[in-house]
Order: sequence, then structure tokens, then C-alpha cells
Amino acid sequence: MNHPDSKEHQNMAINTGRLYVVATPIGNLADISQRALSTLREVDCVLAEDTRHSKRLFAHYGINSRLRSCHEHNESAQIEWVATALSEGQNIALISDAGTPLISDPGFVLVRELRHRGFEINTVPGPSSIIAALSIAGLPTNSFLYDGFLPAKAGARQAALKEYESETRTVVLLESSHRIVACVNDIVSVLGAQRELVLARELTKRFETVLSGSAISISERLQADSDQTRGEFVLMVQGAPVQDNSDELHTNLRSLLAILVSELPVKQAAGLAAKIVGVRKNEAYNLALKIKKELS
Repeated sequence: MNHPDSKEHQNMAINTGRLYVVATPIGNLADISQRALSTLREVDCVLAEDTRHSKRLFAHYGINSRLRSCHEHNESAQIEWVATALSEGQNIALISDAGTPLISDPGFVLVRELRHRGFEINTVPGPSSIIAALSIAGLPTNSFLYDGFLPAKAGARQAALKEYESETRTVVLLESSHRIVACVNDIVSVLGAQRELVLARELTKRFETVLSGSAISISERLQADSDQTRGEFVLMVQGAPVQDNSDELHTNLRSLLAILVSELPVKQAAGLAAKIVGVRKNEAYNLALKIKKELS
């Protein structure tokens, strides 16, 4: 059997196989990469979250590799089998039902243990609903917080949302069809009716829709059109406004330096004040010199 990516890894030990973590389409089957297809065709076995689901992808592309189930309930039990297969020189691919494995999908336990044992693990990157949603949301993406699924129970979900009150990064969440209305309503209650949301539904699929606007407007649209509550969702929440506390910091720094420069040398006073207030040393030093002159 040909080794996947053999030209890229000519120095690999001959008798040791690799685990390939392979991303698969989140909806549109045409989104799979050529490298993913060749890897899935050439490995000795593919670990799939749901073999019944993966068989449809395999049938579409004429992939005949052996499928073996690996999901959250049997993942730990698969470790020894996979480790033995890799030790014997077999190559194995890991896929989820859709998107990139391990991202709110099974695989973490297996990958961590195999890595600890020294096996080589390669990524075959591709679709991810999180990145796809962020790319079309129109919200800041230079920094974001991904938090997966919120708790199912209302009280715990509201407590989790409360932690985002002062979070300035875009928050990315996943939600199911039977909880999406309750989740958005909780955002209205906890984070405010005007907090901007973007709700991406059924990305790359036939009924893909993206709703954006205030939390209250999204809530109203969901309740007015039940079709918008069906499918799989990526929910993105605009971050809280960045608070400008520079004036308060300056006031605190000046008050502290006024005390310290009367008892300590300027350099020492500035260094101590910078640590306490959390500003740069040169900023504290320049202000300390100014205050020293004012006091003399």
C-alpha cells in the first residue's frame, strides 16, 4: 500500500504508522480537499464518529477503506487497538461526522494518548463551521473566544452567559435547534437586548441562512419563522465595548507617586509605583520627576 504523503515524510521509520486527523465537509460534499480524499483512500482504516454517516461520504467519492467506530462513548477503549495498529505499520485516519475532528467532537483522548506515546500525528486540514461562520459574520476576528455548547439547563446557561458581560472579544458558540430560541432569549436577558449577534445556520447546506442584528431582533425573527430554528447553528456574540480606564490609572499613579517620592529616590519610587499600578516604568519615572519638582 502507498503511504499517504510519502514524498513529504521520507525519513519516517518504515515500521511505524501514522494517525491522520482529517477534516471533512460540514455540509457541501464538494468542500473536501484532494489531500483528504487521497488520505482516506490510502490508509488502512478510518476511525469515524458514526460509520453510517461516513458511509455516505465514502459512497459519494468511491472510498473503500475500512471503517471503524470511534465516538465519545468508546474512544478510550479504542486506544490500545489504534496503538497496536500503528506499531505494526498501519496508517489510520480519524474523522468526525462533519468538519475538523476534536473541535467539539471526539478525538481528544485518543490524540493526546497517542502523542504521549510518541506516535506521529498529522493534520489534513479543511472545513470548520467555526472559522467558516466567523469569516462571513462581519464581527471582529483578530481575537475571539470559542466556547462550544453552553449548558442545556437555563440556570447554568445564564450563569455562563454572565461571564461574557465584560468580555471584549467576539464569543463563538454552538447551539442545537431545540435550544436556540431559549439561548438567544437568555442573551437578551443577561447581555442586553441590543448586544449584536450573528446567527449562522446550516452553513454550506441547501437552507443556509445568516441572521445578524441586535439580540432582541434575532429573538423576534426566530419566533416569527420556525424554519429559522431548524438545523445546526454557530452563534456569534459581539464583544463588550473596551473600557478606557486611562484617566483612572493616571490619577492612581499620581496619588501613589506623591507619597512615594517624598520618602524614596525618584527611580525607586517610580519602579515601585509602576508595579503596583500596572504601567510602564518610563511613564511612572517621568511623572515622578514632575511631581518631585512640584514638591520641591
